[in-house]
Amino acid sequence: MEGNGCSIVWFRRDLRVEDNPALAAGVRAGAVICVFIWAPEEEGHYYPGRVSRWWLKNSLAQLDSSLRSLGTCLITKRSTDSVSSLLEVVKSTGASQILFNHLYDPLSLVRDHRAKEVLTANGVSVRSFNADLLYEPWEVVDERGQPFTTFTSFWEKCLGMPFDPDAPLLPPKRIISGDVSKCPSDTLVFEDESERGSNALLARAWSPGWSNADKALTTFINGALIEYAKNRRKADSATTSFLSPHLHFGEVSVRKAFHLVRIKQVSWANEGNTAGDESCNLFLKSIGLREYSRYMSFNHPYSHERPLLGHLKFFPWVVDEGYFKAWRQGRTGYPLVDAGMRELWATGWLHDRIRVVVSSFFVKVLQLPWRWGMKYFWDTLLDADLESDALGWQYITGTLPDAREFDRIDNPQFEGYKFDPNGEYVRRWLPELARLPTEWIHHPWDTPESVLQAAGVELGSNYPLPIVEIDAAKARLQEALTRMWELEAAHRAAVENGTEEGLGDSAETDPIEFPQDLQMDIDREPVRINNHSVINRRHEDQMVPSITSTLFRVEDYETSSDVQQQSVEQGRAEVPRNLNGHQEREPLNQGALLAQRRNNAIAPPQVNITFGLQNIEIEESTADSSSISGGSRSSGVVPVWSPSSSTFADQYLNDETAIGPNSSFLQRHPQSHELVNWRRLSQTGTLLEKKHGIQ
Repeated sequence: MEGNGCSIVWFRRDLRVEDNPALAAGVRAGAVICVFIWAPEEEGHYYPGRVSRWWLKNSLAQLDSSLRSLGTCLITKRSTDSVSSLLEVVKSTGASQILFNHLYDPLSLVRDHRAKEVLTANGVSVRSFNADLLYEPWEVVDERGQPFTTFTSFWEKCLGMPFDPDAPLLPPKRIISGDVSKCPSDTLVFEDESERGSNALLARAWSPGWSNADKALTTFINGALIEYAKNRRKADSATTSFLSPHLHFGEVSVRKAFHLVRIKQVSWANEGNTAGDESCNLFLKSIGLREYSRYMSFNHPYSHERPLLGHLKFFPWVVDEGYFKAWRQGRTGYPLVDAGMRELWATGWLHDRIRVVVSSFFVKVLQLPWRWGMKYFWDTLLDADLESDALGWQYITGTLPDAREFDRIDNPQFEGYKFDPNGEYVRRWLPELARLPTEWIHHPWDTPESVLQAAGVELGSNYPLPIVEIDAAKARLQEALTRMWELEAAHRAAVENGTEEGLGDSAETDPIEFPQDLQMDIDREPVRINNHSVINRRHEDQMVPSITSTLFRVEDYETSSDVQQQSVEQGRAEVPRNLNGHQEREPLNQGALLAQRRNNAIAPPQVNITFGLQNIEIEESTADSSSISGGSRSSGVVPVWSPSSSTFADQYLNDETAIGPNSSFLQRHPQSHELVNWRRLSQTGTLLEKKHGIQ
């Protein structure tokens, strides 16, 4: 194809002009045409959620404004096939090359590989660059040239690399625009009328766009970073960087964040500021976890769908949409969990510690399929990120070699006093509990009746009783684990006897389908597999506070926190702690508890749960325990998503440091180290392409 020397820069999740290697290469080559293609149908199940689309809309607007100030503009195209649209842009502009930055999620890896093949076949040069990571996945390997199998070993290698991450690039001084007269933009629609009211509230708390991302990074480094190690666990205050949405959309360069934090760390180390040095190490580790999520996605492209440890495909997940709805709506009866879920729905944001709490409750207490929770996070988070979310949910579920022990249950009551010791976070998001004394705020079911009455709390009416008691969840989890090992042993025996093939091959069984209803929708009822689990639809289903008084802008960290603290202290009117304190509330027995639940305005699901072929009725009890046991360096190629030809299972079998040598779970089940043999999966992109509708 004859070209005029013009370059097309294909923007995706790199919506910035600063430290953008593809854009820099295009500017050096001559005239540039900047293109963004909106093709959400290509994402299959992972169509962007409402808040994510709102962010993208505003980020694109700022990118276009920045490009116009430099001499060009952003051409937007609406498509169902990005590669075909790219080819059309090439033909209409006469461009001779396409430049883009790498992505590492499985859908993008397949699409980018196809784009290279199709465009090259049409005579178009294709070049791709690293703009999203400190190091490319294929650069970080062990002494045998194999990918690392645990985060610790991976991150130690990154920090000990013989060459530093490339320094961030400055934005171009000006851009020579290519001829776009025959390539008009399409109008992109990211929201409908029903979403605009809620989206308008987001603008009071967040400022998308690359220049705002740069301000947020600077504000964090010069402010909250120094006490990050001390304050990062506090869920009731602004103690994190709030950079994750900016990082997901590529509005801020991870290399720039890394270099600025390292410069600060060196300065503090020279001053003898050990607290600042520790804070920098912990924040850099959080960057490392983001790097590791891409690393895992590249080396294990099915990690968003299937467990990495093969035996966990036999776990008998509870397929109960009643439980799922109660969790989504913040009606589980556990205040910290419910507060987190209501904040998520109202704001699209969750503190990282609360994310761990609500996801752990989802998987370990309710035992719902982890992919359901990951998908809901994808639909509702401002910083929804497939690679990071897959890593987080696999870690919580115990499906990574260095993940949490699968038989560990965190008690939300104890987690509440750890991350929200004064109860301010719960009071902010659960106004019905706002007047409960701090000593009862995280376990209202133990509160004396006189205190409940004084606080205006009626358990089972304006706030639910626990949907599942922790002790019952422990017993149920132990039963499920026993069943899992029985099924796994039967499968192994069948393979050894030659009656079944493909030990640990995740391609054998399809993932549990997503529920039909993934939104907090009071206008329709989801179809439920467990007919006995009925939650009546009432106006309380969407009892979430307005976000206008709870969110804050980056520049208002201290002011907003102070105002909120004063308003809570002045307006809460907490009931006296010793109000008729001698009148202890007698615990309900199981019969009385179920009778009371039958009379509740909103009846939580019963505890009669089906595990595979077994029907087990669990007796509920009160929980008191938390556990059962260089520059713009171009790669020149598009990353290839297909699995490596090597087998990683042997590494995991012998990797005793994965979770820890003292793990009783691993001592009882050493085969749990065995990773799914990805080499036995389809060696072409056919399965992945068909599943996500990529032709």
